[in-house]
Amino acid sequence: MPLTDYVTLGRSGLRVSPLCLGTMTFGEDWGWGSTPTEAAAILGRFLARGGNFIDTANVYTKGHSEAIIGEAIGGNRARRDRIVIATKFFGNLYPGDPNAGGAGRKSLTAACEQSLRRLKTDYIDLYWMHCWDHHTPIDETMRALDDLVRSGKVRYIGFSDTPAWKVVEAQMLARFHGWAPVSAIQISYSLAERTVEGDLMPMAREFGLGVTPWSPLAGGVLSGKYTRQNASTATADRGERVTSALTERNYAIVDELIRIGRELNTAPAAIALAWVQTQPGVTSTIIGARRLDQLDQNLAALDVKLDASHVEALNRVSKPALNFPAGFLEFAPSFMQAGTTVNGEPSEVPPLMPRSDAERY
Repeated sequence: MPLTDYVTLGRSGLRVSPLCLGTMTFGEDWGWGSTPTEAAAILGRFLARGGNFIDTANVYTKGHSEAIIGEAIGGNRARRDRIVIATKFFGNLYPGDPNAGGAGRKSLTAACEQSLRRLKTDYIDLYWMHCWDHHTPIDETMRALDDLVRSGKVRYIGFSDTPAWKVVEAQMLARFHGWAPVSAIQISYSLAERTVEGDLMPMAREFGLGVTPWSPLAGGVLSGKYTRQNASTATADRGERVTSALTERNYAIVDELIRIGRELNTAPAAIALAWVQTQPGVTSTIIGARRLDQLDQNLAALDVKLDASHVEALNRVSKPALNFPAGFLEFAPSFMQAGTTVNGEPSEVPPLMPRSDAERY
């Protein structure tokens, strides 16, 4: 699959590339990341390959990430209009000011203006709520976002890192009031983090929301860099966030990625990314890179063809423990269908159910 096999984002008409360039590493302001020159080269390579979807946030590298993107597109309207820029509000860049963060009208309106300034553009293609703000009524957030869409400063709305029930509430409010709807969700999704399959992924499919997974390599845990063999000496730029995830379960996943990678003559990271991208409901997977070679390695996932045996093996080794009622609902087809097949889903007759008309009262 080439990077130019564009897909629509959920039920919207917005066309995006199947991989999205995440820019949390643009800038060295957090102590790690790409220099502005390196970041511009990564962005240029991604666009040259046909990628058109870029993801950032107001707080990434203290606002520097947005500024680097702005420098790259500033003054070139044709280039700007070809790019789908997604950024986020919620994060607070002004210590001591309680209204400089969150999802209230005052905060998100100001954050939008500041992002527009840093990005050197007059509109944002996709504006994400970075997290759910439990202090702010969701109708206030949705109404304020609708105002931004009507003003032309924002084209589409998305929710990141928000519970499924809250996304549903927001979407139903938007439908009832005729406000701009939520078009997509951004969630942590990888072979190491599959608990979203309990609620968030089914909810997205039901409501026609695009899904853009972040951290598909689990912060590098699934890159192949960390193995059982170097477990005692492994270090990571992101520290505890990565090292705490070097568990027996994740090492087993890495073992399987390495095995399949050898079989297909490609890197474990490409296998892990390909698995995410083939999951039902996933629209565009967010990849990150601090160096050009890392970008090229990630883009190699587009050429990976996993067969059914590969997917089954990866699913088996990474099977998550989901919250109730996910496990209970696995038995629902048998209760409901009693040995019949519906929409391609087979079932068995449960042992406590009647086997014939004579057994039924």
